[in-house]
Amino acid sequence: MMGTDGHFFYGGGFMWIFWILIIVGIFFIIQAMTKGRSENSLSDKESPLEILKKRYARGEIEEDEYERRRKELES
Repeated sequence: MMGTDGHFFYGGGFMWIFWILIIVGIFFIIQAMTKGRSENSLSDKESPLEILKKRYARGEIEEDEYERRRKELES
């Protein structure tokens, strides 16, 4: 009979599980890499004025610098 002496589980059956886990792992690695690229491409589509507004909202720049740069961008 097939598998009565343990060869199915230690050789064949677990090898299938091993390769399935390898394939699933590769899929998740590729998915994580492409997700990172898509997030970067979204930030590239922001206008300079939107970036300036976000920097001001985060407190990275002061109000006078924000107004000066906003005027430069709008002219």
